[in-house]
Amino acid sequence: MEYKGVRNCSKGILIKNLNKMNNNRRDFIKTAGLLGAGVITGCSQQTEATNTKKSSNPFPQTHRQEFNMSGYAAPKLDTVRVGIIGIGNRGSSMVRAFTQIEGVEIKAVCDVEPERVTKALNSIKDIPNHTPTSYTDGEDAWKKLCERDDIDLVYICTPWHLHTEIAVFAMEHEKHAASERPIAFSIDDCWKLVATSERTRKHCCNMTQSSHHGMSAVALNMVRQGFFGDVIHGEGCYIHELANDRYFYNKTTGYQNMWRLKENSTRNGNLYTDSGVDSVAQIMDINCGDKMDYLVSISSDDFTMGKKIKQLADNDPFFEPYADKKFRGNMNVTVVRTNKGRTMMIQHDVSSPRPRPQTLDLVSGTGGIFMYHNQSPAIATNHNGWLAQEEFQSLIEKYTPRMMKRFDELEGQMSDERRNDVRPMDWRLIDCLRNGLPLEMSVYDGVLYSAISSLSGWSVANEGNSVKVPDFTSGAWETNKRGMNVELNSGGTTKLI
Repeated sequence: MEYKGVRNCSKGILIKNLNKMNNNRRDFIKTAGLLGAGVITGCSQQTEATNTKKSSNPFPQTHRQEFNMSGYAAPKLDTVRVGIIGIGNRGSSMVRAFTQIEGVEIKAVCDVEPERVTKALNSIKDIPNHTPTSYTDGEDAWKKLCERDDIDLVYICTPWHLHTEIAVFAMEHEKHAASERPIAFSIDDCWKLVATSERTRKHCCNMTQSSHHGMSAVALNMVRQGFFGDVIHGEGCYIHELANDRYFYNKTTGYQNMWRLKENSTRNGNLYTDSGVDSVAQIMDINCGDKMDYLVSISSDDFTMGKKIKQLADNDPFFEPYADKKFRGNMNVTVVRTNKGRTMMIQHDVSSPRPRPQTLDLVSGTGGIFMYHNQSPAIATNHNGWLAQEEFQSLIEKYTPRMMKRFDELEGQMSDERRNDVRPMDWRLIDCLRNGLPLEMSVYDGVLYSAISSLSGWSVANEGNSVKVPDFTSGAWETNKRGMNVELNSGGTTKLI
């Protein structure tokens, strides 16, 4: 008998090996008889170990679209009656901003801290047509505001985890809802907002800067005019140091009840995706011609927040519960692939000492590239180098969209002391509602941008495994028309005052 692999063995070694094989066989048969009694579990453990890779679709879709809110135009409102919930840093600025937009009446404001409401109302006491009612009696006072029958739009500026609950309640009480970002805290929240908006036919808008103004608007217009050819790749970010002695570590000047510190101590991934993804998503026609397919995400370790908290806890008992927390990694990088084969990279870092860059970093296409570098935008059409300043400026002037020009024109007519409080997206939200136009971004856009937080967190927890991105349009992305009307083909009639 000849055995493959032992042709050159001596006879003694061959016999020894055969005896060993026979002994192993007898041991196996003896062992196998005990399987029925459950003594041997190694086989089942091995099977489990070989199937540890998590599903790439942990958020399966069951929703069917009841009504397509993309492109939906609600009945126009000559006067938009507004209720504002959450009068902190953002909410107090929105109180001032809404008094500067024609056709707006602030009917009510709400916050759990009465002194914030008082301060905000004092800031507009000399402005006519705004005498809002205050709601400060408890954590559920916002429900009384939403239940009023003389409010058209509820604007939400609360901590993140309350955004969805308030928006859903507002829509169920026949109000349009607009929220500071992110509008949703989980994938379930996203679907609740979609279902409620479709059922009530009330707008649900995530207020993100997007492409209403600045170089993001110019780049979007250049893409739509074909300057960059077919878009291949885009990059966006939200990077600047918020984890500092003013916002994250100061109980007086920081976020109410230190809620943002808590978020960073209990979650990982990209916690604030909207500012990084919205401009790139608009450029790639996401939800209206293309869709996000899947993403992967990784985070660095935390090198700053944990050390800072331990130092604070040595002298202040308030921080002791956070001293042993595992904080979110400083840098998160999320990469998305779209159905049409494009890619986008989204970065997030609010706890490293970095200056704030623009939210739109790069657009790369078959005809050229746009990039921000050290706060200086640049354009190239080949590998020979960036365009000279004169040629670059000529392109900016050529491709500055009508929406941007109209807002600058209106803002230029305002007094110096009232200028710069209103953001272009605030003006356009009211302008669309007053003219009975579809909003620039639908509920599907808002929930998609917010969903990336949960999706990136799942991918980070699973060593960067890919995860499918839910299609919140339920297939309508293939035929939806673009929402962002940078050329201002309709509307633009609302003034700034």
